[in-house]
Amino acid sequence: MRKTLIVWGIASFVLCGTANAQSLSTSSGAKSSTQAKTMKASIHQFQVESINGGTFDFRELAGKKVMIVNTASECGFTPQYKELQALYEKYQGRLVIIGFPTNDFGGQEPGSNREIANFCEVNYGVSFPMMAKITVKGEQMHPVYQFLTQRAKNGLKNSKVEWNFQKYLLNPKGELVEVLASDVKPNDPQIISWIESK
Repeated sequence: MRKTLIVWGIASFVLCGTANAQSLSTSSGAKSSTQAKTMKASIHQFQVESINGGTFDFRELAGKKVMIVNTASECGFTPQYKELQALYEKYQGRLVIIGFPTNDFGGQEPGSNREIANFCEVNYGVSFPMMAKITVKGEQMHPVYQFLTQRAKNGLKNSKVEWNFQKYLLNPKGELVEVLASDVKPNDPQIISWIESK
């Protein structure tokens, strides 16, 4: 009888321990799942090639608002470079503008990275960070633009890059907050308001 009680006690202990372990595992899993759902994706996860061949780490942008623009040298919107540079100079320290040259629309950016960099400097005095030429649509879309255009990756919305000089606005945490069309000028009141807001 005593032996039976001991065996029963051991079995009960093992079962309780297993149940508690399962409970803790389930609780931990639920917590992790909740955290995953509430955690927003950030642009800060990326490292990309700069127009001069170096590596640009988006983690360096932490704490600053960011505007990402796909650019081209032979587009009707190319003069926006001047306004982008003026905006960058005025709000330097609070805003970083990142240019991504692309030849995806009308073949309006045919030059090499060196030619593009020279064009931007000579004609518009561009000093904000310019990245190496990329693709912003289709199967060869760059990972940064996959993030910017896909809700599953950015946590906000799906979008499509319609033309050169489309603008993506990101908060100091690197989270996407807005997408603006090419014809929205860099000095548009809504952009200024966004930059100056807390």
